Amino acid sequence: MNTMHPVRVGDAEIGRGRFALIAGPCVLESLELGLAVATETARICAELGIPYIFKASFDKANRTSLRSYRGPGLARGLEELAEIRERAGVPVLTDIHETWQAERVAQVADILQIPAFLCRQTDLLVAAAKTGRPVHVKKAQFLAPWDMLSVVEKIREAGNPNVLVGERGTSFGYNQLVVDFRSLPVLRALGCPVVFDATHSVQMPGGRGTSSGGDRRYVLPLARAAVAIGIDALFMEIHPDPDAALSDGPNMIALGDLSTTLAQLRAIDDLVKGDIGVVTLRDTPEKTQEKSTENRTVTRQ
Repeated sequence: MNTMHPVRVGDAEIGRGRFALIAGPCVLESLELGLAVATETARICAELGIPYIFKASFDKANRTSLRSYRGPGLARGLEELAEIRERAGVPVLTDIHETWQAERVAQVADILQIPAFLCRQTDLLVAAAKTGRPVHVKKAQFLAPWDMLSVVEKIREAGNPNVLVGERGTSFGYNQLVVDFRSLPVLRALGCPVVFDATHSVQMPGGRGTSSGGDRRYVLPLARAAVAIGIDALFMEIHPDPDAALSDGPNMIALGDLSTTLAQLRAIDDLVKGDIGVVTLRDTPEKTQEKSTENRTVTRQ
């Protein structure tokens, strides 16, 4: 099992101690909305002692329909992210889709995110790695968790050890995702902090024909389960009015529900990391596909 390599973002060291929150609207709808979400979420997280990173996309390049809202684009989006970062006083994360975007986005973003559908794109991973910024790469819906070993190694071999890996559900038939919670200790065995994406995990890809559906009722149960196993960061998309959101509304949670949600999750996190311990695997990721999950151990942080 590889030694955990914590990733420092701002004042937070992800992979050591309490989980961090990566959260914000799915896409930048306006500067005002992004700033309002970042400011309120930062206030809630400060009260609970949870490190916070603002997330929003400047471009949703993988929308179901050509007519779907994609975002403000690179230039304006980076201007808005920079202003949110400055005025809210929080680190920011956003995703890139093409190699040429990496350097420009790294001038603003504290973390570069690789979308799940693109996690095997070697040139994109290397370009992100070479910026020197931490890279959060989401496990694709079609990959086994141990397949992420090669993905992580591409980033490390490009000279960047600061990698976070994200679980966001696995394809389970048409328009359905399920979370195999065995993947969390498998991913952690890579030596990377593990991020659980609680809102995309309840998405129903293409479930509405020209857009994706989802069921936000399951966000909290899945998040509680992930925190109970032991994760290093929680990813959630939040919005003041999810039903009016321009992207991913059905699986987002309301900003008004965030405080009570995080309070529950922090209580579980404190219990796990303070008293019980994080579940980890004795075996290396390559072997887990052949071994029973009964072969496990518990470590304390």
